Amino acid sequence: MAKNIIVSNRLPIRITKVENSFKFTPTSGGLATGVKSIHQDKNALWIGWPGIGVDEIEKDLLPSIDADLRAKNFLAVHLTQNELDNFYYGLPNKCLWPLFHYFIEYSVFNEGQWSSYIEANQKFADKVIEQIEPGDTVWIHDYQLLLCPKMIKEVCPDVQIGFFLHIPFPSFEIFRIFPWREKLLEGMLGADLIGFHTFDYQRHFLSSVKRIAKLDVRFNRILQNQREIVVNTFPMGIDFKKFQEAARNHNLQKEAEKSELKRQLELHKKASESGKLILSIDRLDYTKGVVNRIKAFDLFLTKYPEYCEKVRLVMLTVPSRSDVPEYMKLKKETDEIVGRINGKYATVNWTPIWYYYRAMDFDDLIDLYMTSDIAMITPVRDGMNLVAKEFVATRVEGDGVLILSEMAGASKELFEAVLVNPFDLNAMADSLLEAIRMPLSEQKRRNLSMQKRLKRYSVEHWAQEFMKSLQTTQLLQFEENTPKLSAKVQDDIIEAFHNAKNKALLLDYDGTLVEFHDNPDMAVPDKELLQNLKYLSELAHTSISIISGRDQKFLSDHFGDLGLTLAAEHGHFMKYKGGEWKGAAVKSNDWMQNIVPIFESFTDRTPGTFIEEKKNSLVWHYRKTDPELADQRVTELKTVLSSLISNRLSVMDMDKALEVVDQRTDKGTAVAEIIRQKNYDFVLCIGDDVTDENMFAALPSHAISIKVGRKPTIASYYLENVSQVKALLKDMNCVKVEN
Repeated sequence: MAKNIIVSNRLPIRITKVENSFKFTPTSGGLATGVKSIHQDKNALWIGWPGIGVDEIEKDLLPSIDADLRAKNFLAVHLTQNELDNFYYGLPNKCLWPLFHYFIEYSVFNEGQWSSYIEANQKFADKVIEQIEPGDTVWIHDYQLLLCPKMIKEVCPDVQIGFFLHIPFPSFEIFRIFPWREKLLEGMLGADLIGFHTFDYQRHFLSSVKRIAKLDVRFNRILQNQREIVVNTFPMGIDFKKFQEAARNHNLQKEAEKSELKRQLELHKKASESGKLILSIDRLDYTKGVVNRIKAFDLFLTKYPEYCEKVRLVMLTVPSRSDVPEYMKLKKETDEIVGRINGKYATVNWTPIWYYYRAMDFDDLIDLYMTSDIAMITPVRDGMNLVAKEFVATRVEGDGVLILSEMAGASKELFEAVLVNPFDLNAMADSLLEAIRMPLSEQKRRNLSMQKRLKRYSVEHWAQEFMKSLQTTQLLQFEENTPKLSAKVQDDIIEAFHNAKNKALLLDYDGTLVEFHDNPDMAVPDKELLQNLKYLSELAHTSISIISGRDQKFLSDHFGDLGLTLAAEHGHFMKYKGGEWKGAAVKSNDWMQNIVPIFESFTDRTPGTFIEEKKNSLVWHYRKTDPELADQRVTELKTVLSSLISNRLSVMDMDKALEVVDQRTDKGTAVAEIIRQKNYDFVLCIGDDVTDENMFAALPSHAISIKVGRKPTIASYYLENVSQVKALLKDMNCVKVEN
């Protein structure tokens, strides 16, 4: 039976040494909670690192540990301590984490770490590939495994792959800094569905795909080698029920049941009727804006001294990567500024900041959330921030104010919070005043609205929604109006070709026989293609024709010696086998004099574009320019041209080009002319763009037509790319050689 395979850097279980044995401890967290409902299914498998270096485990114990994990539907990717140092503590944390959070100055671009990243991703991918069976679905998580989707897709092209990024995806201007940016995008694009927390991250990703990978993006769909990749937003939730029920239970605690922390917090509130507790809770990470938050609190006390001895900032910072220099520096800076502020404002009975540098268990967190009046969650950049959602979930009385950074992904959902810019210390200080003075009715109105949303879009709902979308994506990919050319049909075509008396092959050039190139002059046929065309043309009673938008010189230079029929400029000029070039009588091309200045004006304002002049057409190429600018300019240019050109001319959308052409002749006219030369009992026509639809329309009923790419077409079949077209021609030739 088909299964769901979950892949993450770490398993939601930690292995620790206990004397001569090992202990398995489940870990808590958003991902572990969210994917729990999917992993609980008996037809599920979770693959990841188990939290301990394989060199710390005795070899004779490894099989039993793996067996215990497998019994829980876990499969370990074992990494040595050296692999962990070079992989996990290398590129992901020294480069990707700071870069994706806009801390460019902390990013280290090390080729050795990049190589280790590739090797580790391959190790994860190989482990997944070993387990894949027909019908399985793979869901890969986060920035440690960005290359995995492609590695798996290349070996298992039919498996459905989802990928979710749990941190922000940066803007194009930031992402382009990464030296191996193309490889990273290619890795992610191995997935069929790519998910982000917010539309901003989705938009940034699509922008990089268009600008760096140069792929077509249509709304939230990417076309890559005729694969359609869906990109969408799935804001991760929390286990709302768990947090709210815990809060309700804590509300019912008797005095003896209360923790020491809760007693201290309540004691502060009793000391002043108007006293307020402000909660700051984060990992100690430079992305969390902890120092800015403390500075804003300092400024608040300076601007509004009447609140001294009435408010207290309760800071919980959880240790994180404490041996990394940047984090050691941040810890030192945090300690110093807390000490300075406490020294500046403290009185005999009051300390403005209570500072905890440690992890807290779940019950203490609930006490912190519930007892605090205000939560100040102001990261300078955060993928989502579930702490903000947890605070709101615990407000069972409806009171409390959330101050939230605009830079946190959660701000897109929790817009009823007091939203602040974490770089504007004055605004942050004033937001504290707003929160303190906010009427209870307003607090309840805001919290009720946010709670309804969090309850509905829980973390379980997030996981189910992603998997449902992944399944929908799978169904969409099989809804093809035009069938793909199967191996059996291809064999039948080749057999029909060699059994026919008179045969015609009608071939487009760009996008059919060669890939598109930024510089069209560089898109030339390779030796193998030329050889195959030559062999096929030498078959008795066989006519090979190339019908292209290219000019006469280009076609003559590259195909003139092969004995082919050539049609240049969409059929305006014809050269039959052994003959000379002949063209339609051109009365006047004066229209070009009016169009060239318009093209030149748009070229001047659109860097990277250029004009190609042919005898019967003008082409404005925009492959090299910024994709979003190109979209805007194309719309503008079409509008201008539509008001100027006559009925004799037409504007055609080419692949990354606009062509104005004299429409007295087109590819369909050329094909009709070629077909009239002889009674062909076998006709095969292959093309890739909208101009080739004219060819398909002009074919006789018994002809076979093939479109290159999954695009709307009247063709009989489609092939995915140029390589498959060349393989078809080679296979047709191989049969000839064998005979």
